[in-house]
Amino acid sequence: MSLKALARPAVAAGVAILAVGGATTAALAAPAQDNDGGRHVLLISVDGLHQSDLDWYVAHRPQSALAKLTRSGVDYTKASTPLPSDSFPGMIAQATGGNPKTTGIYYDSVYNRALLPAGTTSCAGKALGADVELTEAADRNQNVLDAGQGLAGLPSSILQMTGQPQSVLDPSKLPVDPKTCKPVYPHQYLPVNTIFEVARAHGLRTAWSDKHPAYEILDGPSGTGVQDLFTPEINSQAAGSPAGDDWTMDNLKTQQYDGYKAQAVRNELDGYDHSRTAKVGVPGILGMNFQTVSTAQKLTTSDGAPGGYLADGVTPGPVLSKALDFVDSQLGSFVSEINAQHLQDSTTIIVSAKHGQSPTQPAALNRIDDGPILAGLNAAWKAAHKGAGDLVAHSTDDDGMLLWLTDHSQAAADFARTYLLAQKGNGNDITGKPKPFTSSGLTQVYAGQGAAGFFQTAPGDTRVPDVVGIAQHGVVFTGGKSKIAEHGGADPQDRNVPIVVSGAGFGHGQKVDAPVETTRIAPTVLRALGLNPDELQAVQREHTEALNP
Repeated sequence: MSLKALARPAVAAGVAILAVGGATTAALAAPAQDNDGGRHVLLISVDGLHQSDLDWYVAHRPQSALAKLTRSGVDYTKASTPLPSDSFPGMIAQATGGNPKTTGIYYDSVYNRALLPAGTTSCAGKALGADVELTEAADRNQNVLDAGQGLAGLPSSILQMTGQPQSVLDPSKLPVDPKTCKPVYPHQYLPVNTIFEVARAHGLRTAWSDKHPAYEILDGPSGTGVQDLFTPEINSQAAGSPAGDDWTMDNLKTQQYDGYKAQAVRNELDGYDHSRTAKVGVPGILGMNFQTVSTAQKLTTSDGAPGGYLADGVTPGPVLSKALDFVDSQLGSFVSEINAQHLQDSTTIIVSAKHGQSPTQPAALNRIDDGPILAGLNAAWKAAHKGAGDLVAHSTDDDGMLLWLTDHSQAAADFARTYLLAQKGNGNDITGKPKPFTSSGLTQVYAGQGAAGFFQTAPGDTRVPDVVGIAQHGVVFTGGKSKIAEHGGADPQDRNVPIVVSGAGFGHGQKVDAPVETTRIAPTVLRALGLNPDELQAVQREHTEALNP
């Protein structure tokens, strides 16, 4: 079935899929061509989307864009994200073909024992160890949608935001390289190249839209991978919302936010830059992430309706159902735009998710405040080690626990493990009532060499956490009651995301039940463009294979 047959009005219902496509085997071996006369890959990440969501939606919306794409392509039903299941390692996996052991990207908020703290200007003799924030914290101004560019008339003017987001990152908020005493930008933090860099090396145009300027990490070590990178700040103050509410706090606001990025993609499919001010040609690689499904899964309520799933943990509630419909309508509009530009025979669509989310079952939820647990760990360490400071240098806890310690010894890591497994108390359930927990809400804790082994890292890795806690199903680490799901852990609901491939060379209506990883998207993108996947360094190191029909 051609993409033309998949087109439908933008108001129709549907969800996002992970569509990965390619051409026939013979065509994939052909040399790359210039953008407008060659091949294109549209890569879509619907953050939070589960394979179970895809199955439910296709069954209940058989005429949706999503359903039509699954019927025209291949549905990889047992796809998994990397560990941890966070946005950053998830996106980097799709762009490089590598896991954290190769990419060095363990989360978006981490610690590095080989760097100096942000703001360091005199580096000689300074003790190493620094927070690395690949989040809104790196913006010049995280409170405005343009991240501090200074546009007038926001949010309507947001498409005028720069396509070079390095300029809206604040160098004083970035960690410092002790060798050069200069700030380390996100793209410099990534040690392996990206699909965007490979495409550019072959003369193809590249574009991407995402949620923070720190996603300039996708530029890769060269700093030039994505020519048009549109990154409005999702955690900025949302227009028309109460003070302090960002675009994720109301699902209709998230849809409004995602709509700006979707318009950027449509402009690019028409051959313009994201702002539609310059005619530049259709990119070889383009796409975006959607946040709408993720926030609908997390929010307790939105616009007076409950978020998340119904009691069965499978059926979307009213907010999530509308979020899926919104994303599907945007996906359908992309297909329509592809057809309008006569690109249907040269474009592969790849729709996936950086991460899933858990728990989907309301009854499983247990929200645990990790603050007192970590404060207790620090107090216990100081009580046992006279004159010592805090043990925890940096923590990232969503529905898993990652700790970097001030003492990098195995003994210190074991101390933390023993303490965590001994803690019990009360969290709160879906109604806000107390709910008991044991072992700090964890099922397993990997410490020191065990943590490094969990990630299969090389000896001496300065980025790997000292402690990795695997959360019990349903546990979300939060001090409040405002969210009912999270990601970032090892739960199957965090990791089992769809991969659907629609494009020439991939079978119609096929289901592949063999396990695959989302790292395989990267080599598949290059193969669909007629390029050699082995030009990706992570693909070489991990022997990552492209997806096959």
